[in-house]
Amino acid sequence: MFTHFKNIDTAFRHVKTFSIVLLIVCGLISSFSVWKSYQAAEKAQGRIYVLANGKAFEALATSRNGNLPVELRDHIRTFHEYFFTLSPDDKAIQDNITSALYLADESAKHEYQNLKENGYYSNLISANISQEILIDSIQLDSKQEPAFFKCFATQKLVRATSTVTRKLITQGYVRDVKSQSDNNPHGFLIQKWEILDNSDVKEK
Repeated sequence: MFTHFKNIDTAFRHVKTFSIVLLIVCGLISSFSVWKSYQAAEKAQGRIYVLANGKAFEALATSRNGNLPVELRDHIRTFHEYFFTLSPDDKAIQDNITSALYLADESAKHEYQNLKENGYYSNLISANISQEILIDSIQLDSKQEPAFFKCFATQKLVRATSTVTRKLITQGYVRDVKSQSDNNPHGFLIQKWEILDNSDVKEK
């Protein structure tokens, strides 16, 4: 009879141990499932789709800090293209300069006024000169705030009979204004901008 009770007690302990192990395993499986689900949800939130011409393209969303140098360079490039890409048309010049001045502070306006007072834009119009710019490189120190940059570019002044190539070097700082708009999609502002060199290289 005592042996019978002993067998029952041993069986009960085995069942109890098995139940505890089963509960621990179930808990581990549930925790793992929740963790993997959370990871999958985060990954899905980081994936976006861009619709272009009726087709969906997958893109990945990243934090702005990880993409900051790219955005800063694009802002600097866009500003210089607006400011220096000019055609012999007063309205077209004004439109481009206006777009450029949304991306910079009064230092860019000061450079524009100097060029205007010196008759630079009126000479372009009267001589039918088209001005193009090619950005060669942009040196950027995005670790400091505001970020310092130096832009190296090539200008082409195209006349009916000749083309003049000029070297252009500018520098300045870019700060984050913490707000974006249609006129300033990146939300940056160029400040203390100055032209270091704008000399002729060759004419043909």
